[in-house]
Amino acid sequence: MIVVIGIGADGTAGLSAQARAELRRARTIYGSRRQLDLLDDSVVAQRREWSSPMMPVLQALPDDAHVLASGDPLLHGVGGTLVRLFGPERVRVLPHVSSVTLACARMGWSVQDTEVISLVTAEPHTAVRRGGRAVVLSRDAKTPASLARLLVDTGRGDSRVSILEQLGGAAERRRDATARDWVVNPAADIDDLNVVAVQYLPDSRVASVPDEVFEHDGQITKHGVRAVTLAALAARPGEVLWDVGAGSGSIAVEWTRTGTDCTAVAFERDDARRDRIRRNVVAFGVRVEVRGAAPDAFDGAPDPSVIFVGGGLTQPGLLETCFERLPDDGRLVANAVTAESEAILAQWYSSLGGELRRFQHYVGEPLGKFTGWRPAMPVTQWAVAKR
Repeated sequence: MIVVIGIGADGTAGLSAQARAELRRARTIYGSRRQLDLLDDSVVAQRREWSSPMMPVLQALPDDAHVLASGDPLLHGVGGTLVRLFGPERVRVLPHVSSVTLACARMGWSVQDTEVISLVTAEPHTAVRRGGRAVVLSRDAKTPASLARLLVDTGRGDSRVSILEQLGGAAERRRDATARDWVVNPAADIDDLNVVAVQYLPDSRVASVPDEVFEHDGQITKHGVRAVTLAALAARPGEVLWDVGAGSGSIAVEWTRTGTDCTAVAFERDDARRDRIRRNVVAFGVRVEVRGAAPDAFDGAPDPSVIFVGGGLTQPGLLETCFERLPDDGRLVANAVTAESEAILAQWYSSLGGELRRFQHYVGEPLGKFTGWRPAMPVTQWAVAKR
């Protein structure tokens, strides 16, 4: 049995009697240097600091190993990794109070109403939100300043930011400011052990994002069509979307906002549009990898669960390659606005079945003293599952 023990900034004194007993009987204890230094002299086991990369050491852990983790080991911690590697029957977890729970207690926030975002390994932009509140787990002392700068750069400079250091320990400290103030007057003495509580302002959360919120050059799946396209894509937790001919990246961005832990890869041949997609990705705080032209840039990308083709249907071999890359039961959705690309979808539908739809949207606009209907370009959509 591998025993994983959560420890807080209050060290051995803050552990339960059960956790202290486990540490006293341990032969070897693994952990980071900071975690191992929290143990007092009552723990006599050999102490092994993690090496980098960490995964080979985890995979080779002996059956009787004891592992230290920060707070709750199953909350963005090593406990979850060990359970995945060895199975729940071989891993015993003794949690401490998590930094998220402590942060919410200091802020007066309900834990269930607070998003938890880890930047320990993720890119800082993935903590940008368009409203709500979150506890952000920092990688190091530089994380608060990086996050504040991103909030300012994405129009969230009024967000209220609280840096909470050494939570639960003797050196606990809290500092409050807006993101903008933090950028203007940053502190130089932030502790590496910190979390950031953020109230994102202004709060502009909407279920479906209007076109004008995206940066684009006109090459964008329009709001109404985007809604029916996302419905056809039918995101499931943890799935990966390939957005082929991504344009502004609106489908990839909205996909990641729709499903829990969903990620996307955007393929776009135009350099300026790729840069535009990257800016949209940062502004929405989502996990989208941006690559070059399809299908040349397919190699090396994460395997797709679902593929959306929004452009390039008339490119010879593109649709065939996309279909080949899908796993069994994977889904493909393609939109067409030209007669030539519509004909291609009709041929594929005749061969493989699926669902073929045509959408026509009208927008009411002033017509003199009255209101008239202006039609948008009709969109043909083909959706199919690979069998």
